[in-house]
Amino acid sequence: MFSSRMEGIELSGIRKMFDLASEGSVNLGLGEPDFQPPAEAIEAVVNAMKGGLNKYGPTNGILPLREAIAYRMRRYWKDILPENIIVTTSGSEALFSGMLATVDPGDGVLLPDPRFVMYQPHTKLCGGAEVPYELRIENDFRPDMEYLERSMGDNTKVIVVNSPNNPTGGMLTRQDRDDLVDIAREHSSFILSDEVYDSIVFPGNIHYSFLGKYENAIHVNSFSKLYAMTGWRLGFMAAEKGLIEKLSLAHYHIVACPNTPIEYGALAALKTGDGFIERMVEEFQTRSRIITKRLNEIPGFTAIQPPGTFYSFPKYELYEGGNLVKSQDLAMELAKSGLICSPGTAFGPGGEHYLRFSFVNSRENIMKGMDILESTTGKYQH
Repeated sequence: MFSSRMEGIELSGIRKMFDLASEGSVNLGLGEPDFQPPAEAIEAVVNAMKGGLNKYGPTNGILPLREAIAYRMRRYWKDILPENIIVTTSGSEALFSGMLATVDPGDGVLLPDPRFVMYQPHTKLCGGAEVPYELRIENDFRPDMEYLERSMGDNTKVIVVNSPNNPTGGMLTRQDRDDLVDIAREHSSFILSDEVYDSIVFPGNIHYSFLGKYENAIHVNSFSKLYAMTGWRLGFMAAEKGLIEKLSLAHYHIVACPNTPIEYGALAALKTGDGFIERMVEEFQTRSRIITKRLNEIPGFTAIQPPGTFYSFPKYELYEGGNLVKSQDLAMELAKSGLICSPGTAFGPGGEHYLRFSFVNSRENIMKGMDILESTTGKYQH
């Protein structure tokens, strides 16, 4: 018999939709930048392999990379050192290591709803008790702090925060961040802060990090989104030195150490500066305007301009036989018509009657996808 902890753990709804994609479909489902990593990074990986750097490395990552990460993170925490950094095999591993190091069976874990697909399974695998807090389009997908504080209990161990947010594209304000720190400190809770989209923020908006702002904050980040290295599986955690030892133990017993040649690629990417990121963000901003405009022109759909990420999370009001169409059913219908997107419920019950579109495809394909959306949903009442 399999372990009981695996009961109810399923492949994410995003992956299920991805597997349905037929040849010729417009894929606006998977959150994967349609850029290639910087050439310098690819060359550095090849050179590392050819140069014999193919063995186990330090558990917490090679020192030059941790130094480079610390230098970048000083934009948030001026006193950060390489000793505050753990290089991980992806942001997902960092999230799981953070959970393993902090959550005991029965501990309450506050999760945003809707949320990134890994949070709930990680909570369950660690024996934690999920407590959702709402993110709604009416509040620009920011948490209601009064509601969140009422959700805190004596056993609340961790508050999971994701800003800029997947799937909604929403972002916390400075006041939101400060309020969350106050709530966590009052309840002696950890903040597990997923900030993998911290650099994909559009002009006029500011990312407010928890790094260096709270002694029990665990910052999670990833090179996947930063340099379009999704398949390279490299991320990092940052925290006060008092947390690093336990985080490092969890990390070690999952993977032992990160991928050595890939670390040298990430190091080379960091050395190139922000030009690559700025070009990518500029293109994503243009696409975000295109898709937001088109979505709001389609009857039954309401979308807000996301301040960051490469996601749009429109709400819809479409009826069939007097009933609101379920997001899973709508996403399946769109897949049959040649448009792949993610049903909102893939991200939790709060995603019902929403869809997630990743604008990581060409402008031409985004327009084509919106044409399919408009023609397919025209049969519904709104």
